[in-house]
Order: sequence, then C-alpha cells, then structure tokens
Amino acid sequence: MKNKQTGLSLIGVLIVGAILGFLFLIGMRTVPAVTEYLAVKRVLNAIAESKPSADVTVGQIRADFDKRAYIGDVRSVTGRDLVVVKRGNQIEMSMAYAKRVPIAGNVSLLIDFDTGTVRSSGS
Repeated sequence: MKNKQTGLSLIGVLIVGAILGFLFLIGMRTVPAVTEYLAVKRVLNAIAESKPSADVTVGQIRADFDKRAYIGDVRSVTGRDLVVVKRGNQIEMSMAYAKRVPIAGNVSLLIDFDTGTVRSSGS
C-alpha cells in the first residue's frame, strides 16, 4: 500500500500568504478611517447628551462640534459638514462623508460613512 501525503504545496502556501497579507494590508489601512468615524459618532452623541438649549444657534452647535472634533483628532470633517435641523426644542444632527483610503499605487478604497440622525431635546 502506497502512502500519499496531502496538504499545501509551497506554491499554495505562498498564495495563501499573499491573500492573507493583502487582507491584513487593507485592514491596517482602514482602521484609522473607522476610528475617526467612531470619534465623529462620539462627538455627536456628546453634543446631544449635553442637552443644548432651544435658543442655541446652528453656528454654536457647529463651533462646539469643531472644538470636540479637535480634541478627538477628527480631520476629515468640520462643523461646516454637519447638518443641523432645529424643530422646536428638538435638535437633529447628522453627517455623511466619504473617505478615500490609498491601498497601493493608484488603487484606493472609498468608504462612505453616515452617522445617521442624532436627536437632542432642548432643555
């Protein structure tokens, strides 16, 4: 009886290694964009939890976003990108933006971020 060994050949190992390396590269390149998006969400939630009064202006909310975003090291968006809608005592804030992440050479990954609507009822 002949024993036949099965498994990955050297070429198979190299191909699997290249695929895993490429996935690792994409993961490492997208981590900063995702952490920045999470920081934007934290800033919007912090503004909503601070319960801005009904007489606060849209400019003041955007300035507050800029201050908090500076602390959170957010560089892709500013307060001008923030969509603020006031309805009576309720303030709705949202933000949508795209981030281009370079992968290698002229290949890049475009990620669309949308924070959804964050609501705050005025005090």
